[in-house]
Amino acid sequence: MREDPLVIRADANAHIGTGHLMRCLALAQGWKDSGGEVVFTTACPNDNLLGRLYGEGFTVHKIENPYPHPQDWQTTREILEEYKGGWLVIDGYHFDSSYQRLVKEAGHPLLAIDDYGHAGHYYADIVLNQNLHAENLTYSCEPYAKLLLGTKYVLLRREFLKWRGWKREIPEVARKVLVTMGGSDPENVTLKVINAINMVDFGPLEVAVVVGPTNPHYEALERAARASRHSIVLMRNVPDMPELMSWADVAIAAGGTTCWELAFMGLPTVLIVMAENQRLVAEGMAEEGGAINLGWHGDLSSDEMAKVMIDVLTDGRRRLKMSCKAQGLVDGEGVERLVMHLKGHKLRLRAVKEEDCKLLWELANDPEVRAASFSSKPIPWEEHVNWFRSKQSDTSCLFLLALNEIDEPIGQVRFDLDGSRAVVSVSLRKEFRGKSYGSELIRIASQRLFETSNVNSIVAYVKLANKASVHAFVNAGFKQKGLVMIYGQEAFNFLLEKGYLYHEWSN
Repeated sequence: MREDPLVIRADANAHIGTGHLMRCLALAQGWKDSGGEVVFTTACPNDNLLGRLYGEGFTVHKIENPYPHPQDWQTTREILEEYKGGWLVIDGYHFDSSYQRLVKEAGHPLLAIDDYGHAGHYYADIVLNQNLHAENLTYSCEPYAKLLLGTKYVLLRREFLKWRGWKREIPEVARKVLVTMGGSDPENVTLKVINAINMVDFGPLEVAVVVGPTNPHYEALERAARASRHSIVLMRNVPDMPELMSWADVAIAAGGTTCWELAFMGLPTVLIVMAENQRLVAEGMAEEGGAINLGWHGDLSSDEMAKVMIDVLTDGRRRLKMSCKAQGLVDGEGVERLVMHLKGHKLRLRAVKEEDCKLLWELANDPEVRAASFSSKPIPWEEHVNWFRSKQSDTSCLFLLALNEIDEPIGQVRFDLDGSRAVVSVSLRKEFRGKSYGSELIRIASQRLFETSNVNSIVAYVKLANKASVHAFVNAGFKQKGLVMIYGQEAFNFLLEKGYLYHEWSN
């Protein structure tokens, strides 16, 4: 049985920019990585952006006349009818309360990605607002609505996630500047920034200016770059934005969705408000100490920008503080958190981190866990630390921590791989036992392993007296294959083969 796809309705153009579509791309990547299919419905006219969606393997349906034109809902409804029960995701300020009501009346679960409560009343099943000010907003919504609010839900594209844990070096004097004013920049604020950079009288500076795919001012910017006293390179359709952000020492950016990518990368940033919906974002970042907010672009002169830039470029201590504050706001797990809610799972998984070492040591030494293990002796701390670090660096080990929807650690699951076969070990923290977490943890983790590796069979060994684990593995689809001797003790041998009950997992 095919899993219902995620149908995403989002646009991008010179007027609204690219932020709506790009954060939906991040969600689409996460959904696909979890085994799901994605369908985009969009009025985006830009071939480069559409090519990005096609290149990811997504199905794309183009809409000529966006809502409130009736063709929009008619086309979207026809697509949804092909996928009964599939989620619709909407991201855009033109999707008002009436549009949401149409979706719900057609019987589909709905996710509305929001920034400031533009719709008035929300009929969506889930409302996600990834901004700092989100928890201060009062949402009018249906009783069934679930609100996912704050930067823990920031949606980052796949290319950023490999930079988790990366530590930025902060030079005493910054000389590498990244300028990115959004996907469109209709009023050519980028040119004003270049003029400000030319007023910086020390250097030379290396400047990378990212020109958005719908920016109409490329030729004027090219002339300004050639005439600059500094080395300025214009860049379009950048294939690896996190790599560029890692290169830079400072960014000058619009206060849109890109600021969360900059924060994740710990890049000290000077923000300029390009649209009203960016004002609260920029103010919030400045209040948290993660950026400098210059305010509304129309109120700024190039001379004012230059003074701030000189201060930031020459103050390493200030940039270090900004970097740490910004990086602490976005952990890169927003997509995983959202996918958990969309799939209706009780938990999600992430790779273990260094800071999990003590928690896992305490779990391993829990009396019930030791009794269920084939070696019941307590584990000394130093021995655990060495073992933990060896497992973290072992490419034949998949070691995952399970968390619930409020990010409480529930337990751990570990797969030791041997070719196409893996042996699984799982344990739960005491307060989460007996609540059906075990079977779901085993099921979700096994599904991830099958989808991300060449493993086609998973083996589990369970002591005869461990009835809770027997129950959990059976409920997760494992089959008992007799008895074996493990470290001189008799144990049940459980087996799960790839594809077995896979259609049930997809429900």
